[in-house]
Amino acid sequence: MKTLYLLRHAKSSWDDPELKDLERPLADRGLQDILKMASRFKQRGDTVDCVVTSPALRAKTTAKILAGQIGFPPDEVATNPEFYFAGAGMFVKAVSLLDVNCQSAILVGHNPTITEFADRICDGRIDHIPTCGLLKLQFPVQHWEEIQEVLGELVYFDYPKKED
Repeated sequence: MKTLYLLRHAKSSWDDPELKDLERPLADRGLQDILKMASRFKQRGDTVDCVVTSPALRAKTTAKILAGQIGFPPDEVATNPEFYFAGAGMFVKAVSLLDVNCQSAILVGHNPTITEFADRICDGRIDHIPTCGLLKLQFPVQHWEEIQEVLGELVYFDYPKKED
């Protein structure tokens, strides 16, 4: 069994219109949302063996803060440059290349790709993943490359403004 978490980066700041998109930082609300989602992740007893993120500052910051909050070493967060302008197919490829010894992974990316990827690989219909939205998917496979042929079970879809 493999577990895949999909996380959209937290809310970014648009305060400096001169910044390149790749360099936009997180907004204060985004920082608060990461802490909220990390707390919920831990409360569920979830764990992760690897984290891969887009190189955009808002995504890397989201990934590293979340990692630290859930007990994953932030300096072990991997960056995949192709996640920045990637389509859903790139995410499928990235998952197939995850280490077989990694039983659970978090991919941190951007919309619309992260939502399109979720719809492509899971049994639930996801219309829109909001900022800092987190999905947990489980796949009855031994190797990551097998998820190309198997739909994952949507275990949960959570986001900061969701009420329990």
